Amino acid sequence: MAKKYKRILLKLSGEVFGGERKYGIDLKTLGVIAEEIKNVRQVGVDIAIVVGGGNIFRGVSGAVNGIDRATGDYMGMLATVINSLALQDALEKIKVPSRVQTAIEMRSVAEPFIRRRAIRHMEKGRVVILAAGTGNPYFSTDTTAALRAAELNVDVVLKATKVGGIYDKDPALHPDAKKYNTISYMSLIRKRLKVMDFTAASLCMENNIPIIVLNLTKSGNVKKAVLGKKIGTLVKDK
Repeated sequence: MAKKYKRILLKLSGEVFGGERKYGIDLKTLGVIAEEIKNVRQVGVDIAIVVGGGNIFRGVSGAVNGIDRATGDYMGMLATVINSLALQDALEKIKVPSRVQTAIEMRSVAEPFIRRRAIRHMEKGRVVILAAGTGNPYFSTDTTAALRAAELNVDVVLKATKVGGIYDKDPALHPDAKKYNTISYMSLIRKRLKVMDFTAASLCMENNIPIIVLNLTKSGNVKKAVLGKKIGTLVKDK
């Protein structure tokens, strides 16, 4: 089956790396994620990945607990670098070439983010893992994903979560929660559905980049989305 999207940006939350514990890095879960990425890459899709750091440190939570918000956000950015290096290692072990690029320069660890170089890596078949957010505090990794998606000319943002899409309320707390198969950017913002922050949704809307929210824990979902199958919830202009 032919792929629907040539270039994708995959947004992975830090909590996904923690597996069932939701904190730290679960190596088994990391291996599963790497295999999912490999399966998509074999279809011939260019892949950029933005990784969160909530399994190690979350800036907003730190601010609540007394750490300066900007300092906490920088700590969270460094956590995304740890996750990105772990993902790169898992990919390299299964023979998937990858590069980590960071918004905060640390040349002995990873490349700095350079738009043209990132595009060139993808054109050569390498998975590009984008770490350290935007390099600025007060911006979420969702916003980073939307920004990098626009910069790298991707066809779609895939937001990988542990639920099957976007619901009108939290399905973990409300068994009667209704899932949306398709929803517009404006409805997502107006209904204050917190699957993605408003800045990120607005950036995608302004640049006409569709978003697919899907369940990463179900094997093959990312590949199915790339092939154009109906998975999760599609966010686009109606």
